[in-house]
Amino acid sequence: MEAELAALAAAGATALVQQMVTDGWANVRDRVVVLFSRGRDEEDVVGELEESRADLVAARDADDEGAAADVQASWRTRLRRTLRDDPEAAAELRALLDELTPPSTAPAPGSVHNTISGGVQHSVVVQAHTVGGGVTIGLPPRRP
Repeated sequence: MEAELAALAAAGATALVQQMVTDGWANVRDRVVVLFSRGRDEEDVVGELEESRADLVAARDADDEGAAADVQASWRTRLRRTLRDDPEAAAELRALLDELTPPSTAPAPGSVHNTISGGVQHSVVVQAHTVGGGVTIGLPPRRP
């Protein structure tokens, strides 16, 4: 269970830090405040989030990936503690992550279905899941 909570905390911290620099931050912040303010003053949590956001923006402006990683690590640690201390917070965080993760439009890996039909006798057919590089398709050489 600890590994699952650690993974959830890592995913939550990544999403939180990504959202801090978007236009939708205010809405996400309000949801995160509810998650972190259990038994704490909401204004303190808002202040901590906004301070982290300012640190993150400054780090990104300065191309300081280390400082940005520090912000994310800090929130990952806080999320782990929150999830450990309050099991109900895990469901709340999962719901928030589900809302923040856009649905995938890519087909599921390994789901390929190729069909050939028709009555053409001398055609070239290529069936592939993924084709990389240069592919040249030409007519077969004519028989003498």
